[in-house]
Formats: sequence, C-alpha cells, structure tokens
Amino acid sequence: MTTLDGVVRIGQQDGFLAVISTQRAESAIQSSVVNAGVLPHPTTGHEVVGFFTYGKIKLANLRARPHLSVTFRAGLQWATVEGRAELIGPDDGHLDIDGEGLRLLRDVFRSAGGSHDDWDAYDRTMAEQRRTVVLVHPTRVYSN
Repeated sequence: MTTLDGVVRIGQQDGFLAVISTQRAESAIQSSVVNAGVLPHPTTGHEVVGFFTYGKIKLANLRARPHLSVTFRAGLQWATVEGRAELIGPDDGHLDIDGEGLRLLRDVFRSAGGSHDDWDAYDRTMAEQRRTVVLVHPTRVYSN
C-alpha cells in the first residue's frame, strides 16, 4: 500500500500536477489537471490532499457527489488517492475556519510546490476569483 509520503515523492517529480476525477450527475467521469499537494488539515492535523479550484463543473460535482480520485504521475510511476472532498471557500463555509483562515489557500499552494513574492496580492486575487480549497480525506491510497 502506498502512503501519502509516496504520493509526495511522485508528485514532486512533475510539479505536483495531478488528475482530479469527479462524478457528473449522469454518472460519467469528469477529469481535469490541477496542482495538488499533501498538507495537514487546518483543524485536525490529519494529512489530506489539497488543491484549489473555481468555476462551476468540479465544484458542482463535488458538492453533490463529494467522492473523487486524485492521481499524481511521474514517468511511468503513479499514485492515486481516493477520498471524500471537504470544500472551504467563499461559497462553502466551514464552522471552524473564518475569513482569515481562508489563507489556507497559501498552505495548499505551498504544498503543491508554489511560492509567491507578494502574499497580499495573492490573497486578493484568490478572493476575487472566489477560489475554493478542496481537501481530500484519504480513504484509499494505491500505486503501481
């Protein structure tokens, strides 16, 4: 069984790019590529996979059907995390995370290998774009 440490080792080899697969209303699969990383959950400390998104399709799918898979790859190596999504953002409030806590976007960005020269500008842009953090609570982790 692969661990989240193994997921990080594979993810960092290709810029933490991952394929996210969600389920559409008609049961078809919707996939897209995002930057994702492993980080501690902001309230529990348990390791989760995090990415952020905006727009209609992924968020609508995850609000209605929160189970998804996240697959990282590097060359012929890959690792998949399956789990349940927790959404935290301007349209998906969290009882234990206030507006200041939404700087969680920074933690997700850093966990996926990102850095920024002006965090205040970053925060403003994320707020303007109504970005939502998706935290995936792993139920299964596997690889080749």
